[in-house]
Amino acid sequence: MKRLIPLILLIVIVSSCKYEKLLKSRDYRLKYNKALEYYAEEDYMRASGLLDQLKPILKGTKQADTVFYYAAYCSYYDKSYLSAAYFFDEFKRTFGNSKFAEDAEFMNAYCTFLLSPRPSLDQSYSFQAISLFSLYLSRYPNSNRTSESIGYVDQLRNKLVEKSYEGAKLYYNLESYTAAIIALNNSLDDFPETEHREEIMFLILKSKFLLAKYSVVSKRIERYQSTVGEFYSFAGEFPESKFLGEATEIFENSNDILKN
Repeated sequence: MKRLIPLILLIVIVSSCKYEKLLKSRDYRLKYNKALEYYAEEDYMRASGLLDQLKPILKGTKQADTVFYYAAYCSYYDKSYLSAAYFFDEFKRTFGNSKFAEDAEFMNAYCTFLLSPRPSLDQSYSFQAISLFSLYLSRYPNSNRTSESIGYVDQLRNKLVEKSYEGAKLYYNLESYTAAIIALNNSLDDFPETEHREEIMFLILKSKFLLAKYSVVSKRIERYQSTVGEFYSFAGEFPESKFLGEATEIFENSNDILKN
């Protein structure tokens, strides 16, 4: 083992020297072939270094799309998804007729999907990825990646649903009932099929009741009436809800106050 370590270090040093020499070379055919060789060996860092040098040199040649395409994939495999998304987008705009164009458009969307964070954070990349996948599916309706793309869109929409739900519920938890009612209703409008629909509708009912309870006297009657109306909507849609007991109590309390 002690004899092997110096040998390994020597191989690494020699290899590095060869690569540095290659970077300085003006033999672009050799650079092109070695870049593809490094890529095939999954040495994406070295492949990327050569491909980046070749981009301006081979632009306009028949090898140009290959150079730009593999350079984008080098960023992807190095998990530099922001750079990869940019390069795949650049590729599809520059080489729209290339045999790699469809894959590049999908990868642009997929890399943007990978940039999408957990639901509690800003979802700009989620919106962007949904748009990119939709564009991809419209351009390639017969793609063998249709189901895969739809699956990614579903995941992204679920994040948006969670973001909307958590944000709206936060207003309720902060006892900001007017804002909670607005945000919860907006969440339902944006995502009517949400799995949180039952809870959201109950929280709207409860927010209206608490808003009425803590309102100035002049606004209480109107707000208790709104609470009663909300109860009928909730109970009509969820007659066996786990929240029905508390919802009924809210309804009865509101009715008693209105009768008095």
